[in-house]
Amino acid sequence: MISKTKFGIYGGQFVPETLMPAIEELTAGYEKYKNDPEFIAELARYLADFAGRPTPLYHAKRLSNAYGVKIYIKREDLVHGGAHKLNNTIGQALLAKYMGKTRIIAETGAGQHGTAVAMAGANLGIPTAIYMGSVDMERQRMNVYRMQLLGAEVVPVESGSKTLKDAINETLRDWVATVGNTYYIIGSVVGPYPYPVIVRDFQTVVGNEAKEQIMRAEGRLPDSIVACAGGGSNAIGVFYPFIDDADVDLFAVEAGGSNLKVTEKTAYHSASLCTGELGSLHGAMSKILQNKYGQILESSSIAAGLDYAGVGPELAYLADIGRITPANVSDDETLDAFFELSRLEGIIPALESAHAVAYVKKAAESGELGDLVVINLSGRGDKDVYSVAKREGL
Repeated sequence: MISKTKFGIYGGQFVPETLMPAIEELTAGYEKYKNDPEFIAELARYLADFAGRPTPLYHAKRLSNAYGVKIYIKREDLVHGGAHKLNNTIGQALLAKYMGKTRIIAETGAGQHGTAVAMAGANLGIPTAIYMGSVDMERQRMNVYRMQLLGAEVVPVESGSKTLKDAINETLRDWVATVGNTYYIIGSVVGPYPYPVIVRDFQTVVGNEAKEQIMRAEGRLPDSIVACAGGGSNAIGVFYPFIDDADVDLFAVEAGGSNLKVTEKTAYHSASLCTGELGSLHGAMSKILQNKYGQILESSSIAAGLDYAGVGPELAYLADIGRITPANVSDDETLDAFFELSRLEGIIPALESAHAVAYVKKAAESGELGDLVVINLSGRGDKDVYSVAKREGL
């Protein structure tokens, strides 16, 4: 059962009392403006003229022949900035402007969310600070420079595993200290209510477009939709408009890393939907990678954007009720798919998106995907070329 702030047992608002006024202000602001005709019209203009929507739904003929199912790819890699992230950041930055905020902050892992926030901040003239783990900064140097080029301050995070989880912690600390004039743009469907709903709503433009496009192309809905899932914004964005279409199977593909083993401090993967347990992380209850004492494990993935110890509460709820199917693929399977899509279709995918491609290859052999599949390609792989080349010894 979904309540105002929760999805079954997941979600909620597990934040310090000092943040509750900001959460309440955000909730009121979103409720005020989400149906405001002026806000909706301005957002539509930005999505069309700045972000470049709608994105194509591309029939990947050579990949289809190789995998034995008919595959369409939703080309979110063609959104301005190279990923689906701008759908959300331009929406939240515009909301910040309408709410009278004069500064925006954000966290980022792969750097795509940070880049999208920096783009939105630059376009709207709002000073921007981005927190990023130093490990992620090293493997995503291009995006660090892009953020700086766009005028954003990039703040290195040296605590913990120095990745996305720790960047979120530091961003929350900043928000507590500057809540009067600052808007925190969360990058995925995580965090305290209303963030999971706000981000989902801004990302459903992906699923709404895909639904219209597949009907025009095929005259029917797909048998399956496959998307990678870290926090889960691109997954819920493409899934949500199909939730009531019971004949469409929805697959959320997580990072299986090097293996699914865990130690007292570390998980060698980021598959919280597949293996996580109920816990609280960054302001919400969800499925979390944690040890027997409830301490958050350091997650692992070849894809920085999936390297997170939790998942959005709505995805956890949908998995519990059987509406989505959690899955995972390994780093090696992901790399194979990265190269295969590049060479078969001339499309270099983000390593995050390559997880979805890898799962389609594996699952198509068993027939569980049906005959018509949509892959949500959440981003392009320019940001990953350096780290892949380094891994390959080039």
